[in-house]
Amino acid sequence: MEKVTAAMLGAGDRGMGVYGSYALDHPRELQFIGVAEPDPSRRSRFQSMHQIHDDNVFFSWEELLSRPQFADAVLICVQDHMHYEAAVKAMERGYHILMEKPISNNLEECIALEKLAKSYDKVFSVCHVLRYTDFFSMLKKLVDESSIGKLISIQHNENVGYWHQAHSFVRGNWRNAEQSSPMILAKCCHDMDILLWLAGADCRTLSSFGSLAHFKSENAPIGAPERCLDGCPAERDCPYHAAKIYLTDNTDWPTSVISSDPSLEARAKALMEGPYGQCVYRCDNNVVDHQVVNMEFANGVTAVFTMCAFTHEFSRTIKLMGTKGEIRGHMGKNEIEFTNFNTGAKQLFQLASSSSGHGGGDANMMYDFVRLLQGDRNAGGKTAISRSVQSHVMAFAAEASRLQKKIINLEEFVNSQGGNAM
Repeated sequence: MEKVTAAMLGAGDRGMGVYGSYALDHPRELQFIGVAEPDPSRRSRFQSMHQIHDDNVFFSWEELLSRPQFADAVLICVQDHMHYEAAVKAMERGYHILMEKPISNNLEECIALEKLAKSYDKVFSVCHVLRYTDFFSMLKKLVDESSIGKLISIQHNENVGYWHQAHSFVRGNWRNAEQSSPMILAKCCHDMDILLWLAGADCRTLSSFGSLAHFKSENAPIGAPERCLDGCPAERDCPYHAAKIYLTDNTDWPTSVISSDPSLEARAKALMEGPYGQCVYRCDNNVVDHQVVNMEFANGVTAVFTMCAFTHEFSRTIKLMGTKGEIRGHMGKNEIEFTNFNTGAKQLFQLASSSSGHGGGDANMMYDFVRLLQGDRNAGGKTAISRSVQSHVMAFAAEASRLQKKIINLEEFVNSQGGNAM
């Protein structure tokens, strides 16, 4: 099959480390021939890694998309608030699109993009990678085969991990809802999408509760400075101290985010000057650190989702309850246990581990996207934008419910926003 060419809009952690790496590992399938990235070191590194001609290297996505189309696809990996305009321009230029989630941090823009995509004779996929993991694919298979009879209810946990919360949602790019997105959208539209997929029906109503409980100034230790390396008296007892997270022997993610130079000296300098060295109680974060969402689907299935920062594990766990059996799953361990009510027999599925991110989902999604562009009719296209919008609607509705402390009817909620994505 013919090789697919692509341009990268945003050579950050995902763009560089996931999608860029896939192209390097599969040079006969995918080649990046253009990049737009404002950070000069990242831009130069991506250009060098993929041997991109100077003419196709740009400071901004606007500059790249002002040019006539020169590749088959663009991967939109810029910040959330830039997604809408970048996608509209990419459609106008005639590119296939793979977009990082969320589609947008604005519900009206999500709905508008879905409508535009319907008249757009190209592939437009969203990076809901969990649908492509072996773990969730097996769960979906077991449910669809009625292994547990009729599915009645789901319990799903997003164990964020204390250090991940501190990195991404207290110090990092997704710390402030006004600057990026509410956490239920930025982190958990993945999970809304998976619950929608497993339930097998539209979500009709939901309610949600949660808050920013811990990472705020009144919880700062006595005498804590603005920056961890400025001599914090609580260093010994604080699990969020920047040195414990970033000044270790591990230079992979998340440490790789704070500096393009992995040396200890460069990392220490980054902590003294950049956001990742700030005390977690002295940041401008306002997203929640715990939230629950209760959902009812059109087929009567109910679900409860819990997202919590205060976990040691950095993984997802799930329980599916049916009329004839139950399923327990631990994504981090790649384990699924099925119990038959009639016989009491238990069956353990130990899935193979993957070096690809998100339990193999990243690589499987890229494989699917490339096959779609090559015209392979057997490619699944599991995350076309038309399938992804409702998960975003659910996330926006959950945030509205949390703030307003009321049950939300999703159809009424969408209509109140002037759209129709249901």
